[in-house]
Amino acid sequence: MQARQLPTHRGLAWLREGFLLWRRNPALLTFASFGFILMLVVVSAIPLIGQPIASLLMPVFSLGVLNTCRAIDEGRKGGPDLLFSGFKANLGALVTIGGIYLVGSLLVLLLTTLVDGGTLMKFMTGTEGFDPETADRSDLSLTLMVAIALSTPLMMAYWFAPVLAGWWNVSAPKAMFFSFYACVRNWRPLVAYALAFALFGILLPGMLIGTLGAAIPFLATLFMLMLPLILFPVMFASFYINVRDVFGPGIIDERIDD
Repeated sequence: MQARQLPTHRGLAWLREGFLLWRRNPALLTFASFGFILMLVVVSAIPLIGQPIASLLMPVFSLGVLNTCRAIDEGRKGGPDLLFSGFKANLGALVTIGGIYLVGSLLVLLLTTLVDGGTLMKFMTGTEGFDPETADRSDLSLTLMVAIALSTPLMMAYWFAPVLAGWWNVSAPKAMFFSFYACVRNWRPLVAYALAFALFGILLPGMLIGTLGAAIPFLATLFMLMLPLILFPVMFASFYINVRDVFGPGIIDERIDD
C-alpha cells in the first residue's frame, strides 16, 4: 500500500483544519468524542476484567469517532449510532489490534522494571499510590524516557491501524505494519503536529487560564470547563484530517492491494 509522504508544514495545518471540521457539526462530533471516553470509562469500571476489555475495544470506539468525522466531512447525515459503527467493520481485526497494543504496553512496563525496579509499573497499574518524594527520584525520570523510547514504535504501529482495518478490511498485523510504515514516511509532519497541539492545545490555554485566574477566577474556571468540550473533538477531527492527508481522500473506499 502507498502512503503519501507529506511536507512538514502539513502537520501544522491538521489542527486548524480539524477545528474547521468540528465547526461544521460541533454537537455530533462532541457527542462522539465524549461518548468514546465515557464508553471506555464505563467498561473499565467492571471489576478485574474491565481495563483489559476497554483496551480491546478502544480501536472499535475510536473508529466510530472517525466514522463520525468522515460523515461530517462528506456532508452525510449522521447520528449517535455512528459511535458504535466500529462493531460492524472488521471487528475481529480491531479487537486484535487492541490486544496487541495492550500486550505491547505491558511489555514496555515490564522492561522499565530493569531501570527502576518496578516503580513506574506500580504507578501505572495502581498497585502503589503516587508519592511526590518517589517521583523526584532521578531514576524515575530515566524510566519515563526509556518508556517513551520503547513505546514510540508501538504507538506508530497503532496510529493508523484501526482506520486501516476498519476502512480497508485488512488483518491486524498488516494494518499495524502499514501504520508503522506510514508514520516513518511522515515523521516530520507528525512531529510538527505534536508540537502544534502542545502549543495551541496545552501551553497557550494554560497561560490564558493562569492569567484569567489571577484577574477573574470565575472566567478561568469557566474556560477550564469549556476547553475539553472543544479540545477533544478537535483532536479527533485533526487526526481524521491526518488520515485523509496521508492516504488520500479518494481512496478511502478502495481496498489495499497486496
